[in-house]
Amino acid sequence: MSTSAPLDFAHATGLLREANDVTLLAHVRPDADALGSALALGRALHLRGATVRVSFGEPAEVPESLRGLDVDGLFVTADEVPPSAGLLVCLDTPSPARLGKLADRVEATRAAGGEVLVVDHHASNLRYGSVHLVDDTAEATAVLVLALLDEMGVALDEPIARCLYAGLVTDTGGFRRARPSTHHAAARLLEAGVDPDRLAREIVDDHPFAWLPMLSAVLATARLEPEAAQGFGLVHAVVTADVAATVRLEEIESVVDVIRSTREAEVAVVLKEQAPGEWSVSFRAIGKIDVSRAARGLGGGGHRLAAGCTIHGTAEEGLDMVRRALDEAPLLG
Repeated sequence: MSTSAPLDFAHATGLLREANDVTLLAHVRPDADALGSALALGRALHLRGATVRVSFGEPAEVPESLRGLDVDGLFVTADEVPPSAGLLVCLDTPSPARLGKLADRVEATRAAGGEVLVVDHHASNLRYGSVHLVDDTAEATAVLVLALLDEMGVALDEPIARCLYAGLVTDTGGFRRARPSTHHAAARLLEAGVDPDRLAREIVDDHPFAWLPMLSAVLATARLEPEAAQGFGLVHAVVTADVAATVRLEEIESVVDVIRSTREAEVAVVLKEQAPGEWSVSFRAIGKIDVSRAARGLGGGGHRLAAGCTIHGTAEEGLDMVRRALDEAPLLG
């Protein structure tokens, strides 16, 4: 693996081997890569006898589609996370701000003399820990966790492999954006007993009926702007709070993957209302525009082809911000 800074596997594995009490944090509204990576590493430490807790700032519960990953009951609510930890591990989280209400645990842990290990694959990572495994060429944080477990000599069992496979299959878009080495990694996980069809059904392809009317309402807001995004085309849609209230977070997050299939648009954007005047924005690109730079210009971050941010104002004001950010974003290749 290559990265802009050395990957300190030796230091990281030393910390993990010596730790007897570990807090692992994923970013707010965790996806399968964030939570799967935390639970995979957490289970490995739990089986070695460490006290382990896995958490995130919000929501208050594990997303329904991901609950099957926590076979050991390692999840605790944000309110149950101690103020500081001997070892705090932040996974798939490029900045403390993405930890939400748990962001203060980073500084508190360091102030108390503890270690903060950051394991992430975002180019925008701020390297806010004391030890870092950050590689923006890795397609998923799960890739780094698998390498870390290999360094620790951990044997893959089915629950660990399932957590890691969940991260791989989602962050690579069903392996559409996976290098040969990542396919080899996936093969190892399958050999450990993962049922890929069942797992994909649970975390990607299983929606309640309410998803359909929600999707209908949101797609009615979809608009195509062929001249936007530097002439490569932008498609966007809006999920208002009243529409979002009818479904789970999983259904809301699925919208961008529906509209991104629009042939005429290089970039797909979904605005999701979090509170009056506050919008979470998801960006997806095909390959011509670096949407991570667009998101970063709006206070967010992510990957070149998938990124996000939070903006304030009306939906139309938010779309104006998005248009300007995309016009200023660098082209790829």
